[in-house]
Amino acid sequence: MSAKDTAASPADRRALAAALFGLVALYAVWFRDDPHRVAAWLVFGAPPLLLGLGVVARRATARFWAGVFALAWFSHGVMALWAHADVRAYGAIETALALVVIFAGNAPGLRARFGRRRD
Repeated sequence: MSAKDTAASPADRRALAAALFGLVALYAVWFRDDPHRVAAWLVFGAPPLLLGLGVVARRATARFWAGVFALAWFSHGVMALWAHADVRAYGAIETALALVVIFAGNAPGLRARFGRRRD
């Protein structure tokens, strides 16, 4: 059984869940006309969907894995921006959402490290 996520604030969890579900919606639109649509949705859409559900359920490992997957989403988005003019807008949105996932997932640690100390 996974431990409950108590480190993240409700605002951090809402931002992270919104970005993850935003990625699900993006991939649903992006691959709607793909001949291998189901495979594309399983590969691209299932991970952020499951992680988003984990964040909503306050699973402690969901934030970590969202950050790990976000590195791949960021790389994929930058590649689409750079190499494919026909999907450049999708790549830009994917890159932006990946950055939100990275920062929202790491916000508790960043606050703990760089927050104001009380003496």
